Amino acid sequence: MDAEMIVTLTKGITMAVGGFAPALAIGLIGLKAMEAIGRNPEASGKLFVPMLLGMAFAEAIAIYSLVVSFTL
Repeated sequence: MDAEMIVTLTKGITMAVGGFAPALAIGLIGLKAMEAIGRNPEASGKLFVPMLLGMAFAEAIAIYSLVVSFTL
C-alpha cells in the first residue's frame, strides 16, 4: 500500500464514521423527543429548543469530520 492509498482510505473512514455517528445521534434525539411529547404533549414547547440544539451539536460533529477529511 502506498501513501496515497492510505490517505484515501483514512478519508473514507473519517467520512463514514463522521457521517454515521451524527446521523444515529440525530435519530435518537428525535426519537426520545417524540417519546417525551407522546407522554406529555404539553411539554412540546419546552422540548423543542433543546431538541434542536442537540441536533445542531450532533450535526457540527459531521461538519468537523468533513473538515478533517479535507485537511488530510
